[in-house]
Amino acid sequence: MKLAEALINRADAQKRIHQLRERLSHNVRIQEGETPSEDPQELLAELRRTIDEFTRLVKQINRTNSVTVFGGGLTLTDALAERDGLALERNTLSELAQAAGQNDFRYGRSEIKLISIINVAELQKNIDDLAKRYRELDTAIQQANWNIDLIEN
Repeated sequence: MKLAEALINRADAQKRIHQLRERLSHNVRIQEGETPSEDPQELLAELRRTIDEFTRLVKQINRTNSVTVFGGGLTLTDALAERDGLALERNTLSELAQAAGQNDFRYGRSEIKLISIINVAELQKNIDDLAKRYRELDTAIQQANWNIDLIEN
């Protein structure tokens, strides 16, 4: 199995776990004399199997990511951390640019005027560069995921 397939299966397992939790919560309490629409014990058994599958996939994915050399001496785990760091910085700077770029609404000259003390255009250029670097790294990671065999033991 390729790493990308395992990632898809992990996401599917997460969705199934969420759905099973909802179904369980709807079937654990019923009106006296009624029967549940689904057997909670069967749902619990399915939930346990799905959690076991999810756990197995996460272990295999993490093991694969930690030993796979991605490029530039980085492991795939390192590349994922770099990508997350780029996203965090880009999102933070975007929020900062939005706050700095807000128009100051004053009703009269006597009200306090707020001005931006950072260069929003320069900040936006930095944000655009981070977005480009993120896209390039993410594309390379996605491509690698389809070429890497999952370590299954």
